Amino acid sequence: MATFEKLTFTSEREISSAFIDSTVRMGIAQSVLMVQDNLTECFNAMGCDGVVYREKFNDFWVFTKTKVHFERRPDWREIVTARTFPIDNLGMRTHVNTEIADKNGKRLLVANQEACVLSLESHRPQKLTELPYPKENFPSPVYNETFERFPSDFKDEEFVFEQIIRSCHIDMSHHMNNIEYIKLALCVFDDDFLQSHEIKDLEVHYTGESREGQTLKVFRRNDAEIKGKTYIHIKESDRCVFECCVRF
Repeated sequence: MATFEKLTFTSEREISSAFIDSTVRMGIAQSVLMVQDNLTECFNAMGCDGVVYREKFNDFWVFTKTKVHFERRPDWREIVTARTFPIDNLGMRTHVNTEIADKNGKRLLVANQEACVLSLESHRPQKLTELPYPKENFPSPVYNETFERFPSDFKDEEFVFEQIIRSCHIDMSHHMNNIEYIKLALCVFDDDFLQSHEIKDLEVHYTGESREGQTLKVFRRNDAEIKGKTYIHIKESDRCVFECCVRF
């Protein structure tokens, strides 16, 4: 069941086997997938999703950053409610909040996503104020912490592994899918670690495009001052295409 009212898209979801990881709860990357999926449905309800922008304006959405705070990851078969709504229109970009709660209304996670619109022809940013996108009367934010600046000076000794991009990593944009980047980044941790540590925060920045056949190099650095905080940096050649921070 789904509703749309006052710019807020609300859907009831069951945590299916497609969304769980080895902990038998909703996985970290799968949590971002659910947030991203609910945003897509929200944009569809507002009449401003990627289908409309491509067909009518020759434009497309790009999601540049996502920040998620976890209270608890829901269990397999648990019923949750996901609520998504835009919180601003800054002209060239927007921020969109999502809150996922359990059947009693207790918060499980909150997320903030940053997005902009690019021209399909020139790949230049387009003004949201000139497109059919909300401009006022936004709902109050539930999560609007500032996005961080991540270190970029990763050294050779911080290299962990490399991955050739295969066809299964590619989505309709013909680039590496956002969720695939997150899955790749989480591979710096082994399964025993992920099962024994509870994630608290995840922040990801999508900084470039990568295509099938390219090789991605994954780097890892633990924060020198904050225990349980790890930075992950993914490069294609000498350019950064993805960076994130995970805090357990």
